[in-house]
Amino acid sequence: MRKQQAMGVRTDVELSIDRRVLKHVHDNVHGNIYLEPLFLKFIDTEQFQRLRELKQLSLAHMVYPGAVHSRFEHSLGVYWLAGKAVDTINSYQGFELDIEHLDIQTVKLAGLLHDVGHGPFSHSFEREFLPRLLNGFTWCHEDMSVKMIDYIVDEHNIEIDSEYLKKVKEMITASNEHTPTKSMVEKHFLYDIVANGRNGIDVDKFDYIVRDSRACGLGCNFQFERLMETMRVIGDEICYRAKDYLTIHKLFATRADLHRTVYTHAKVKAIELMVTDALLKANDSLGISSSIYQPAEFWKLDDSILRRIEISTERELKESRDLILRIRRRELYQFCNEFSVPKDKMEHFIKITPQDIVCSQKSGGVTLKEEDIAVSNVKIDLTRGRNNPLECIKFFKEYESDETFPIQDDRISHLLPAFYQDMIVRVYSKKPELVEAVSEAFENFQLKTYGMKTQVHATPEKKKRRT
Repeated sequence: MRKQQAMGVRTDVELSIDRRVLKHVHDNVHGNIYLEPLFLKFIDTEQFQRLRELKQLSLAHMVYPGAVHSRFEHSLGVYWLAGKAVDTINSYQGFELDIEHLDIQTVKLAGLLHDVGHGPFSHSFEREFLPRLLNGFTWCHEDMSVKMIDYIVDEHNIEIDSEYLKKVKEMITASNEHTPTKSMVEKHFLYDIVANGRNGIDVDKFDYIVRDSRACGLGCNFQFERLMETMRVIGDEICYRAKDYLTIHKLFATRADLHRTVYTHAKVKAIELMVTDALLKANDSLGISSSIYQPAEFWKLDDSILRRIEISTERELKESRDLILRIRRRELYQFCNEFSVPKDKMEHFIKITPQDIVCSQKSGGVTLKEEDIAVSNVKIDLTRGRNNPLECIKFFKEYESDETFPIQDDRISHLLPAFYQDMIVRVYSKKPELVEAVSEAFENFQLKTYGMKTQVHATPEKKKRRT
């Protein structure tokens, strides 16, 4: 139980909101969500409403039929949790930290708008599609979110203080390399709530872990409420009770499980690879990649691009249409096999390409071409690559003390992982009749690279015989 007097409980009645001006939305994860007039100015724009047309989990609904939720509801959820987080800190440490009403509004608006610049088909758009077109130019949805916010403000004449808006945008990009350093910002702990670049614990993860698990019909033992209720700011950083160590570990472990079982499911990846190929073949005709530079054009791009291609009669889009038709008829790229990169090879691992597989086939038999093969290099970690993210977290023992300290895994349990990253290489045959040839070439690649077959078992004979 917290000692409110020791923590400096804040009870400012002037910060209360008139309920008559609030809009009430019922969310299937968080229950009742209340939206204030300022936030409605952003929500009630065509640019924000576009998020309804972006499925949160890309094409996972083709495997998990319930996974049809959108980035719209996720954004509302992050807005609500961001408000809950900063309200909790304000309640107990408001005077001590000099938290103002504007600080609360800034964090909530950052939560609401953090994904407003997201591309279609979740992260495959920026990690699979764009890299094959941009020749080294990097594009990320956080940067587009920043541009889109400015565009919405200008397009809809939203009156908002420029310094306030600048902080909102900095909070959205706080987890990437453009993050302001601690010395450059006041109240740096506020920048850890929506997109935490320091240790990865943020309300964005709190929402999508619970929301995605529920939509896919999976259980979720992680309870973010425990962390929200007990977190505390010490030294301008959000810290957690030592007794919550395993709860935090469960956050990262649950996220990794979702990556393995849902986000990178072998069939989900097969469909994403097919959609990526369809978009690449349609790009010249539709100018998809040309829209990523200006928000005035980008907001018009959403998941419906697939339907647009599918129903078109243009000759230039025939190859793309054929790929989409294959998806509809479940004639997918055939998963041949996979292996997990050995731990001692992880540090210097270079992504495997179709060319690597083609060059590993033995002479005689079918001659494979690069366009016959698709390769997916799947990285799954606990948010910090090969490092333990919990080493970046500061813990405290009790509310009466300001002492913080790190905790090593072996001080808690010997059952926790000693390694924090997986790299899985999956190979697909784009034609069912080539599964056997691709599988054999893939096995040869493993023997040539690692001196052994690192896959768990051979490709099933039944799959090899498909035509």
